[in-house]
Amino acid sequence: MNDQTYTSGELLRWLWRDYLRKHVKLMIVAVIFMAIEGSTLGALARLMEPMFDQVFVAGDRSALKWVGLVLVGIFALRAVAGVIQKVLLTRIAQRTAADMRIELLDKLMVQDGAFHQAHPPGFLIQRVQSDVNAVGDVWRAVITGAGRDAIGLIVLLGVAISIDPVWAFLACIGVPLMVLPAAAAQRFVRRRAREARDLGAHLSTRLDEVFHGIVQIKLNALEQYQSRQYRDLTRKFVTTEVRAAFGNSAIPGMIDIMSGIGFMAVILYGGSQIISGDKTIGQFMTFFTAMGFTFSPLRRLGGVSGLWQTAAAALERLKELLDAPRTQTDPETPRALPLPSTAIALKDVTLSFGDTKVLDGLNLTANAGETTALVGASGAGKSTIFNVLTRLIDPQEGEVTIGGVPVTDLTLADLRGLFSVVTQEALLFDETVRENILLGRTDVSDERLREVLQAAHVADFLPKLENGLDTRVGPRGSALSGGQRQRVVIARALLRDTPILLLDEATSALDAQSEQVVQDALDRLSAGRTTLVIAHRLATIRSADRIVVMDRGRVTDEGTHEELLAGGGIYANLYRLQFEDGKTVSDARGMRALRARERGLAPTQPNLLQRIGQRLFG
Repeated sequence: MNDQTYTSGELLRWLWRDYLRKHVKLMIVAVIFMAIEGSTLGALARLMEPMFDQVFVAGDRSALKWVGLVLVGIFALRAVAGVIQKVLLTRIAQRTAADMRIELLDKLMVQDGAFHQAHPPGFLIQRVQSDVNAVGDVWRAVITGAGRDAIGLIVLLGVAISIDPVWAFLACIGVPLMVLPAAAAQRFVRRRAREARDLGAHLSTRLDEVFHGIVQIKLNALEQYQSRQYRDLTRKFVTTEVRAAFGNSAIPGMIDIMSGIGFMAVILYGGSQIISGDKTIGQFMTFFTAMGFTFSPLRRLGGVSGLWQTAAAALERLKELLDAPRTQTDPETPRALPLPSTAIALKDVTLSFGDTKVLDGLNLTANAGETTALVGASGAGKSTIFNVLTRLIDPQEGEVTIGGVPVTDLTLADLRGLFSVVTQEALLFDETVRENILLGRTDVSDERLREVLQAAHVADFLPKLENGLDTRVGPRGSALSGGQRQRVVIARALLRDTPILLLDEATSALDAQSEQVVQDALDRLSAGRTTLVIAHRLATIRSADRIVVMDRGRVTDEGTHEELLAGGGIYANLYRLQFEDGKTVSDARGMRALRARERGLAPTQPNLLQRIGQRLFG
């Protein structure tokens, strides 16, 4: 995130323009009832004069009844007005927070891959949930303070001035003493609140990583390490929150001191007037009650100042996300579908992440209706090709075309509507099997759905599930096995029925039995489609129409399986490494071995220890 800051005026104008203006009618009603509730304090203070002078001092029993009835009426009116304004303000706050969350999610989902690499999920969750909640809670408090308490304060000061303007002036004599300290405290609170928001985002990111990586944490005995990391972040967060709380409480504390000075001045000056008979006890009690009632709303208004700084820190972060430029947009005059063909071509494509060049002048073609396989070590740029094709990220140089049409000439919706993607990470949502296949579609007939279930071999395991198609799959599909998850994803891809298929190591994490079933479903899925396949196990791509060998972001060789074996290049050596001694190894490990041999760091054939290691650990 950048360090841009916004003034309170800018943030308030943004809130009003984008979120609050639509609730203006409800706000007007709420303000009316806040005014009623705030004014009751002035009425109570004003009632003190007849209560003391007519009832307690003069002993007028007839006044006792009407004073009591008025007192009850004031409290009843205050209660009703308070309930109504709180309900209305809560409704406004919740609707505003909901609108903000929805807009944030919509904005974040259309950002490109580079944005999401820079902003991890935990960070964004903190913004969408916690920061918006903080804004909603504080906003309600700010409105209440600025409405009810400000109105009450004005009415009470009016009552005090009506009794004696000099007394009112003396009561406020300490106000100038707190102007500069209060301004300093506000700046301090905003800085600490901003730090706390950032630390909260780091905590959310840490939790997200821990819970998603819990298996690896257990297998590598990282519990204490992760606990220590989280504990250190938590301690920093606590320290920052305590500092912010100090700043928040400093402003009401200064108001207490100011009030004490004012009350002392009034007692010293007004006490002598009462003793001399210039003022009555009732007048003093009315003034004293009015100023006493100002004490609470004044402290709350002082607290609101600190709360607003906390809200402002959250709002700054939210506005930065909402104002973040979208780097990928639809062209002004997009090309219409269908395209002339689905042949894929990447011409002189270069893509770097920072100083790391992932694709280096890459030239690659995939013929329409054929299966093209990509092989190479991890980091060769295979998966990046998929991201470039679907415009999850755009290259810095070069051109990417489908059917001769640059992908940048298509709308993002049309472009991504050309692809079905099956990866080794079968992403499922915590919904039913049916919903994970349909993904909100309502135009799929029962017959079509049955065909897809059969073709993807999902129908094979449905009878074993408690509720069949309506069984919830759990978070990230955790209630299903790896093979079952893959089959559900393949069913989803079959239902999309797109002309281009991208397969990214779709069977690499499966056992032999599941792999055979899933591979059969993939073969059905790829029939007649332009297919790009990434596979570490070369046995799964022997029948590909074309195999492209990649290394360090470039194409180093290409051809059919037989042609590449006959050519004796990297692929042939890699293939022999995978199947020597009847034991397969991954192409990534094979590529490392080839590089080592090129540098003279490893023997051409494995020695006895290497053979034993291969048989034990694969």
